[in-house]
Amino acid sequence: MTPESAIEILKQALMMAFWIGAPLLVAGFVVGVIFSLIQVVTSMQDSAFSTVPRLAAFLVALLVALPWMLRQMISYTCGILGDLSRYAR
Repeated sequence: MTPESAIEILKQALMMAFWIGAPLLVAGFVVGVIFSLIQVVTSMQDSAFSTVPRLAAFLVALLVALPWMLRQMISYTCGILGDLSRYAR
């Protein structure tokens, strides 16, 4: 295995981790910003007010995106294991 192929495998793994985690991060970010704006407008300083909806958004996003995430992980794993003989050299 050449250093270039090892770097390419690592790059693909990091990009896959990014794309799999992106839906959850986006959902948490959007809900966090919305509830932070509501807190600023209403001058409410309760930390549970933004935490509970953010956790609920993570759960909903996970349930919605889980089939897509699993398909992506399976295709990536099959691609890596399918080319295992190429990487073993």
